[in-house]
Order: sequence, then C-alpha cells, then structure tokens
Amino acid sequence: MTVELGIIEGYYGRPWSWDERAAQVDFLKPHGYGFFTYAPKADQFLRRRWQEEHPRDEAEALARFSAHCRGAAVRFGVGLSPFEIYRDFGRETRGALVRKLAALDAIGVDDLGILFDDMRGDLPELARSQADILHFVADNSRATRIIACPTYYTDDPVLDRVFGQRPAAYLEDLGGMLDPAIGVYWTGEEVCSREFSPGHLARVAGQLGRKPTLWDNYPVNDGPRMSPFLHLRAFTGRPASISEQIAGHAVNPALQPTLTRIPALTLAASYRLGEAYEYGRAFDEAAAMVLGPELARHVRGHLILLQDTGLHRMGEAADRLRARYAPIDHPAAREIVAFLDGAWVCTPEMMEGA
Repeated sequence: MTVELGIIEGYYGRPWSWDERAAQVDFLKPHGYGFFTYAPKADQFLRRRWQEEHPRDEAEALARFSAHCRGAAVRFGVGLSPFEIYRDFGRETRGALVRKLAALDAIGVDDLGILFDDMRGDLPELARSQADILHFVADNSRATRIIACPTYYTDDPVLDRVFGQRPAAYLEDLGGMLDPAIGVYWTGEEVCSREFSPGHLARVAGQLGRKPTLWDNYPVNDGPRMSPFLHLRAFTGRPASISEQIAGHAVNPALQPTLTRIPALTLAASYRLGEAYEYGRAFDEAAAMVLGPELARHVRGHLILLQDTGLHRMGEAADRLRARYAPIDHPAAREIVAFLDGAWVCTPEMMEGA
C-alpha cells in the first residue's frame, strides 16, 4: 500500500537551519517523502505577527528553499497561522490576508496550510467563520493545495480544557461547509496519538466529509514535557491498512534533524512492508542507514536512557554518554551531545510567546 508522506515542520522551540531543511529534503525524498511544509512555531511572521512581511533575508531564504524543494521534485508548503483571525475578519483583516497570500505566492508555495490550532475556539459560529476564511484564501492564493488545521484537531479533551469547549458538531459543520478540495489535518484520538486505527479514521472521514491528512506528532519532542527525551524508536501503531482512510501522512519531526531521520525511515518501511513490518528490525536498518553500523550500535544500546529516562533523570549517566559521543565525528553524535547539554530544552515561555 502507498500513501503520500511528508514533513510538517510544526514544532515549538529551536528551529532547524535552512541547510538542515534542504539536507532533510534530499535525504528523505528517495524514501517516499514527497512534501515539506515549513511551519515552525518560532516563526512569528506566520503566527502572531502574520500581518507583517518576513524580513528580506528570511523571505529570500524561504524562496531559495522553495526552489530547492521543486528541484528535488518535492512539494513545498507553508503553514500560516493567522492568530484568531476569525474573531474579526473585516475589511482591514481581509486586506492584510490578501497581502500575505501575495507574498507567499511570490515565494512559491505549492501547499498552503491554514492552521487554526492553539487558538481559542469556544465560539458558536466557529466552523462557519473558519470555512469562510478558507474559501477566501482559496480565492486569493495560487497554491494548488490548501489544507486546514481545525482548532479542534483531535478528540483529545485537553484542547477543550485549554482553548474552551468545542462547539457541538464542530467537525461535521466545518466539513459540510468546506469545499471538498480543501484538505483537513487530524492528529488522531490524542494530540500525540499512540496509534491510528482504520475504524477511528473512517469515523473522522465521515464527520469531515473527506479523508483526513494525518498530522502525526511523533517523533516531535518539543515542549517542557517532551524536549528532555529523544524520540528515536521506530513507528508503531500506524498499520499500512490506514492508507485507505487518509489523504496523506505528515510527520511533525523531532527537534534534532539528523536523528529524526531514523523514525522517519521506519514509517516509510511500515507502509511499504505492510503486515511484514517489524519495528525492531526497522529501527536497526534505519539507524544503520542514518548513523552507520558502529554509531547505530551505540544508540541502540542507549535507547532506554535517551528515549525513556530523559535528560532530567540521567544523573551521572549523562556524563558517560557525553564522553562516548563527543569524540565521534558525525552530525547525529553532535546532536546527542547538544541534547545532553540542554540545547533543545523547550520552556513554557517559548510556547507562550509563539
């Protein structure tokens, strides 16, 4: 079974460099990853300051990366999060949105994500307002694919606690009002879902009136709770059979660009192998491909420390790991050392300011 795979760079915290993004596209393309959507929470010009243009240097870097993706036959996308735009979508706001869409068109965008996540949503006309905005975007953008992230993008009740109680029949109303050509992201039964079942996805597709595009929050490791851990293990709970219920599968990657390739390769293997997939073997093969056999053997032996124990509970083991990986001349080894030094710790303040 085949499914369209891609990366959605949608994490909080320290973003990748442009060279790291380009290298990721080049590495993952041969393994079936056909799109890359740029949407880091740290880019304020896509979020709370969305009405402002990117500074010239950043706009030029985005345009170069867009060209790089096209040169690699990978669809380039941008995730725009116009903060709570549905609260006041009047003439002035519409004008600002038209200007923003024109700027993104100038950069060269194939896929445009309009992301209503992490915003207040307890409004009775939320679905109608968001559908109107999405149709306005479709009328004013040259992007050939538009995908919306709903405010309530999961069944997880944590969203209702943080952003207000979701309106009744929100998904059904949004799906019923939206042009069928507009896609919808979905993270599953939880924000960070442990599995996706065909039955769950069929139910969601019925509510939305279309197959959802998965926004898979593994191996992402942002936020105060997850950033002290490296998410390295192979994908599980994503059986190849779900390909019949989804429009695509977007992976929100780990903060560590080289190490994130290990689980990314295993997801491709899961779809390729179907019922023959073995997650342990998939990890070993992916780690050897990304790291080389010797470094892969070290990482395999330290999985419990790196993925399960976490930075704050390692104690003296952190010093032993640092001594092991510091002499190794490999970008993944350098990422492990930087992780041990706290380079990727994500604080509540980073999330609140995004």
